[in-house]
Amino acid sequence: MSFFKEKKKNMRLNDKRYLRPPKVGLSLTGFTLVEIMIVIMVIVLIAAIAIPNLLRHRLRANEGAAITSLRTLSAAAQSYRAVNPAYPNDLNSLWSGLSVPYIDEVMAGGNRQGYDFSLAGNTGNFTATAIPQSWFVSGTRAFFVDSSGIIRYTTDSSTPPASSSPELP
Repeated sequence: MSFFKEKKKNMRLNDKRYLRPPKVGLSLTGFTLVEIMIVIMVIVLIAAIAIPNLLRHRLRANEGAAITSLRTLSAAAQSYRAVNPAYPNDLNSLWSGLSVPYIDEVMAGGNRQGYDFSLAGNTGNFTATAIPQSWFVSGTRAFFVDSSGIIRYTTDSSTPPASSSPELP
């Protein structure tokens, strides 16, 4: 028998061996479609629980930052009034043209962590407000502070916060 005929015979035998079905009881490696679907469903369930909590905590963080910023504005306005004959007219009065500014440049811009800030003042009083840029996305409450230093809030997007709004607890 020639070398080529023997090699061809061996190749056919080898091919037949690999074409046979696996023996009964022999485990195959890999995941079934059902197993993969169960894993995907568990991941979706965990995400459905976690994402709303994450968004709620982000809203609380934005509101906490707005309250802290209003306290800073109140203290800055009081300090400004101690040196000047009147409260500042706007946020820019607490920052620009001063050798030592009362607030930073970001706060003077009027936007911080999803809230819009405004300040108005005269000789005897000032008011500062923090209103969410997008209701129920960046915050669920708007805040107000005046020269009394008491921070008040409202949850109504159609009514701006005022001195008649409820106090923060």
